[in-house]
Amino acid sequence: MQDRPSPIELLAAVAHFLRTEILPTLSGHHAFQTRVSCNALDLIARQIALEPAADAAEVARLTALLGHDGTLESLNQEIAIAIADGRATLETPGLADHLWATTLAKLAVDQPQYGSYKREIARDAKQ
Repeated sequence: MQDRPSPIELLAAVAHFLRTEILPTLSGHHAFQTRVSCNALDLIARQIALEPAADAAEVARLTALLGHDGTLESLNQEIAIAIADGRATLETPGLADHLWATTLAKLAVDQPQYGSYKREIARDAKQ
């Protein structure tokens, strides 16, 4: 493990520099591409921060659904095949909850400001 700054801190610093120092000096295509780049840096930081726990939780849910261990990739492939051939449906105990939790975990990385995601997280927090 490296000392500080962490990869997340480095990504945040670069995004901050681009947003506050560079972006105001740009226009048109370059401004757009810089905003896209800043958003990509933010997404990478969220993925680094959130992915390990989200993947572990997903593996645990899939292991419970399928009744055996495996890699995230192999378990996802197996559940996808079971859904495609009708062996697993939304009536399968735990499947709908798994799919919803997986979707929310992916949105936390990809689109944390998405209105429907924020409403769902707020609803869950109240329960």
